[in-house]
Amino acid sequence: MGKTKAKESEVIAAKIYSKEQVLKWYEEMLLIRRFEEKAGQVYGQGKIRGFCHLYIGQEAVAVGVESAIRPDDYVITAYRDHGNALARGVSARACMAELYGKVTGCTKGKGGSMHFFSKEHNFLGGHGIVGSQIGLGAGIAFACKYRKEDKICICLFGDGAARQGILHECFNLAMFWKLPVVYICENNKYAMGTSVERSSNVTDIYQLGAAYHMPSEQVNGMDVISVYERVKAAADYVRAGNGPIFLEIVTYRYKGHSMSDPGKYRTKEEVAAYQDQDPILKLKAYMFESNYGFTEEDFDAIDERVKEVVRDAVEFAEKSPYPDPSEIYTDVYVGDYPFIVD
Repeated sequence: MGKTKAKESEVIAAKIYSKEQVLKWYEEMLLIRRFEEKAGQVYGQGKIRGFCHLYIGQEAVAVGVESAIRPDDYVITAYRDHGNALARGVSARACMAELYGKVTGCTKGKGGSMHFFSKEHNFLGGHGIVGSQIGLGAGIAFACKYRKEDKICICLFGDGAARQGILHECFNLAMFWKLPVVYICENNKYAMGTSVERSSNVTDIYQLGAAYHMPSEQVNGMDVISVYERVKAAADYVRAGNGPIFLEIVTYRYKGHSMSDPGKYRTKEEVAAYQDQDPILKLKAYMFESNYGFTEEDFDAIDERVKEVVRDAVEFAEKSPYPDPSEIYTDVYVGDYPFIVD
């Protein structure tokens, strides 16, 4: 793979995909969108506490990545993790219950929004420390190579994390050891409220890989098919033992950095311009134009089906119990320290 930059005129794809595949992409993206909309609503009602970072606008990244890899591969990401967990197959019930802090959540109510985790789905977080998963991703890939497993690690991070020193250390080691990791920067344009242009001399983030001779590429993250095609090619390359690849997937978050962020640092015109590229509406238009035989009634039915899944998840979360206080140290490494009392 060469070092290339996505063109603004990039079309959705010339390749024809099966009706089942495009329907799966559409429904999974819509599930993430409706789940996040509901999460924002119940957060406003005080039913979810703490931090909550919504994935609205970035759905094509999670869904495109997941469809390009295998269930036994590993995925690790930052704290904007709801969409990635849902795309990996973690149930809406388990995700919503975790937001509610309930024992039926994917981390038994102890992780909350920022620390989703599922060993069953090889989803290794959800990490709250900016950039920490970059090092963990290298470690996971090292374990895969050491054990001679036919698996890869997908390590996602944001444009803000690309400023962390750990990125350079890990890029160097990953290339030196030819680790089976696909590093993906989800460039949604803002690290909290600070734009890439205001915080970096390198605004095309994929170019950072050049210092380590790491194959790097920029991808249109508002197009699920483009994401799928480029991640599939990257995954195949890495799985063949060629070493790591770095993809900058350019996307956009429609909401603020977190629920406490009104997003006043962006103009309405900027947000509207990206909403015109909405990945869900873009795929829907492709599905009509490609003569798959879908009707508006079909899409209405899909939307209602997805909304029912989300309604069920909320009902499940609200009826689930909180963790028992006696479980406070369960699944948490505490060591044998004198200040720990029975």
